[in-house]
Amino acid sequence: MSRIKAFFLGSVDNPTHRNLLVWFWRLVFAVPIIGILVFVSLSFTNLPSVTELENPQNNEASRVIAGDGVTVLGRYFLENRVMVDFEDLGPHLEPALVATEDERYYNHSGIDWRALARAVVKTGIMGQRSSGGGSTITQQLAKLLFTEGGEGSKNIVERLFQKLQEWIIAVRLERKYTKQEIIAMYLNRYDFINGAQGIRAASENYFGGKRPHELELHEAATLVGMLKNSSLYNPLRNPEGVMNRRNVVLAQMVRNDKLSREEFERLKALPLGIEYSNQTHDDGLAPYFRMVLKEEAKRILAQDQYLKTDGTPYNVDRDGLTFYTTINPAMQAHAEEQAVKHMKGLQKEFFRHWRNEDPWTYESPYSETEIPVDIRQESLRREIRRSDRYQRLRSRILLPVINKVNKKSDLTFHADDREVLRIVMESEEPGIIRSLVRRKMIGNKLADKYRQVMKLEEFEELKTAWYELQKVVDQQFAEPVKMRVFTYDNARMETDTTMTPLDSIRYHKMILQFGSMSVEPTTGFVRTWVGGTNFKWFQFDHVTTKRQVGSTFKPFIYATSVDLRGISPCFEVLDAPVTIAPGDGSFYLAEPWTPRNASDNYSGEFMNLYYGLKNSVNTVSAYLMQELGSTEPVRNLVANMGIPKSEIPDAPSIALGSVDLTVRQMTGAYTTFGNGGIFNRPVFLTRIEDRTGRVIYEYIPETRQAISPAANYVMVDMLRKASVGNLRGVQGPVGGKTGTTNDQTDGWYMGLTPELVVGTWVGGDARWIRFRSLGLGGGSHMAKPFFREFVKNAQQDENIEWDTKRDFTRPRGSLGIELDCEAYSSGNEDLLENGRDSLFLPNDPFGGGSINNDPDFQ
Repeated sequence: MSRIKAFFLGSVDNPTHRNLLVWFWRLVFAVPIIGILVFVSLSFTNLPSVTELENPQNNEASRVIAGDGVTVLGRYFLENRVMVDFEDLGPHLEPALVATEDERYYNHSGIDWRALARAVVKTGIMGQRSSGGGSTITQQLAKLLFTEGGEGSKNIVERLFQKLQEWIIAVRLERKYTKQEIIAMYLNRYDFINGAQGIRAASENYFGGKRPHELELHEAATLVGMLKNSSLYNPLRNPEGVMNRRNVVLAQMVRNDKLSREEFERLKALPLGIEYSNQTHDDGLAPYFRMVLKEEAKRILAQDQYLKTDGTPYNVDRDGLTFYTTINPAMQAHAEEQAVKHMKGLQKEFFRHWRNEDPWTYESPYSETEIPVDIRQESLRREIRRSDRYQRLRSRILLPVINKVNKKSDLTFHADDREVLRIVMESEEPGIIRSLVRRKMIGNKLADKYRQVMKLEEFEELKTAWYELQKVVDQQFAEPVKMRVFTYDNARMETDTTMTPLDSIRYHKMILQFGSMSVEPTTGFVRTWVGGTNFKWFQFDHVTTKRQVGSTFKPFIYATSVDLRGISPCFEVLDAPVTIAPGDGSFYLAEPWTPRNASDNYSGEFMNLYYGLKNSVNTVSAYLMQELGSTEPVRNLVANMGIPKSEIPDAPSIALGSVDLTVRQMTGAYTTFGNGGIFNRPVFLTRIEDRTGRVIYEYIPETRQAISPAANYVMVDMLRKASVGNLRGVQGPVGGKTGTTNDQTDGWYMGLTPELVVGTWVGGDARWIRFRSLGLGGGSHMAKPFFREFVKNAQQDENIEWDTKRDFTRPRGSLGIELDCEAYSSGNEDLLENGRDSLFLPNDPFGGGSINNDPDFQ
């Protein structure tokens, strides 16, 4: 024992020196022991588990991939972060990062003791801030992933505790991942600010859309320099500081033999070259489609079979999913471009058309179906109440009183103030609430709540606040102010101007809207989707919005007659009033139904079905419906073509198109005509993968024979003849049908080619936003020109595979239905001359019946 003491304490006789040596050696032994104990105890604190280390939580953007499997249409994100593998970082980021942030990165296991000692001595003891810290890349990743930031608000003990946690996590990360994986994880995780989360977004946002592997060395050095403090080294606010920091990174590369001195001198003289563009949800192709896709994806992923292993649904905005779609990016670009061109010209015509009139007060002397003026005016007031300007005034004037009322009533007050308006009107004109109940606009319980509020002592205060709000609103909405509005006059599609807020609302409501979808008929793949005029200004999708379809529904009536009864398109019908009376067939009408032609005239002449379909003659469609004896055959056929039977009214008026359907439904149904009578349900989402590439969802095709091949070919022949005219430049076979609704509220065109079926609708969001003439407001003017220009440009694009020589499929053998009207007429004359009395007539579904009993042959 004495020898051991002598070894450690020597021959020190001075008691003070001896005590110092004792404590010195105690510390030498105690520090490692304490360190081990601290590390062991920290291991039982809130450190990440093995599973968490293997699956670190990131807010990773989900990508929408086009039909080519490569093009990114857009992203869904809370943070615009897309993970990049080490191999995709390119040649410059890794050496710049290691040279600057962690010179001995490949020589340590998470903790660089040499750098740590330097930091303790120079920074901690000598106070040299410029000497750098001791954190390794792995420790910085640990801090980003698992420990909280905000060191400035922590005391020294808390900071030491956090640093020790980072060490432990760093060591564990080094055991779980390769050095290359850690570098990729670090760059993916870092927030480069200005909407650039991760190296992929930073590269794209700051350098004009470049991918990381496309960065030049000085550009990579700029991003690596930001890692020190992206808020300080912000390229948008501190370009000089960023350039200095970039040059520091380049100098570090020289110091570590990663860059020559000559190359350094050249690179440090270069400008930053920032080409900033912040990606938003609106950016990219097909924004309306991506909006609809997101809701569809949420619906799918909420189903039990697609939940995560922990039973929770995937989050579209943060789980790094990949959605594979059928959109053709080249076609989509043409569709969007031609939509803007077409609508720009149409909008000019529309403003010129209404130059001396007001759609909110105009009353037509000819229309029987026009929306009443009082309804239009109330709609305008409702738009005012929905505006941000109104809501700010409401919060200041009306909301404090509503809060008082809510303390004594459970009536829900909506932001559009419908409740306040109704009870104030009731106080002025008793009977309003009773009328709302009678018209089934509100129930008795809600009516009682209205009356209870009116009995409160706060009601008079509410009423006073309401009138004050309306007075202020009238004043402010009539005062011209500077604002930004939508326009077709520049590439940004917006301009600064001065107008009253009321005029701004009226102006934007008068912008005509657009909806178009195209589908490949043989596969059902949706190739293009344009849901509106401009997504930034009008975020309402018109591909999925129900509007009356007009004459575009008539081919379904014709198809039913041809398929079930074998009628030839050469069959002639008298253009005269047709009446379906109570008791006729299985229509179960209470009153006679006698539709009129659009011109309100009847020629009194016979016309064949070709002519009737092309010119949308209502008497021909009404006659076919009458002969079918019921709406059921039509509704069944349409259901087989993908439109739910429940959405088709059980009324003979469907023969004229009095049906509200979407562009999506109509285009899907028309693909049956382009596919030999076989319906393929339109699909736009084929597969969903998680961040690792595992397939979560894959679509299953839905197909069925909806129309017999022969009858379908007859319909295609009729649609081809119906589309003649105004399709100059479109190559190959083409067919189609226009549609126009009452008062020219809706203009439709359903275009048909063997390669693509295109459905298009144009109109106003409000039904009184319309042209007042058939020449301007018809589907042939509103929608058909878009089809022509879109298809023509797509066919001319070398990047799009479009076989213009391909024709519609004709069934083998005889159709059994005559398409040659001369032969058809000659055959009927021969039958008459031979005394045949069994000629097929339209009122006999089996082809029998006496010719003398047919009124068309009297």
